[in-house]
Amino acid sequence: MPEMQAPERIAPQRLGDYLEIMSKVVFQSGMSYKIVESKWPGTKEAFHGFDAAEVAAMPPAEIDRLAEDTRVIRNRRKLESVVSNAQRMVELDAEHGSFQNYLRSHADFPSQVKDLRKQFKFLGDMGCYYYLYVVGEEVPPHEEWMASLKK
Repeated sequence: MPEMQAPERIAPQRLGDYLEIMSKVVFQSGMSYKIVESKWPGTKEAFHGFDAAEVAAMPPAEIDRLAEDTRVIRNRRKLESVVSNAQRMVELDAEHGSFQNYLRSHADFPSQVKDLRKQFKFLGDMGCYYYLYVVGEEVPPHEEWMASLKK
């Protein structure tokens, strides 16, 4: 069996980079990675290139249209969560001076994960780990983190 590759890490340059990765985590929850990847160009276009302010301002009627749009994964709750998550991300970015400052305001990794789960929709423990890893935050070794979840 081939060894799993670690996902590519990025250095977010704008709030939208954080939102795009978080949104990908949301859509990957309970879904085939290949399906999410195949729909991602259309999803990115539908969500205005993940411009956080634009996504945060999307009205319910736009989500209604997306729920019928074959370019995206048409799960209404996940579509709505992208908008909700963008709204909260914009607020936290303003409160902390940057979203990276918010992410780094936690005492340790478990409290960081706990707060992310509280602040954002469709983020579980593994989604938070993946998200933080990809956006370049410090995470414990994967095996160590998995063992801590079983306790």
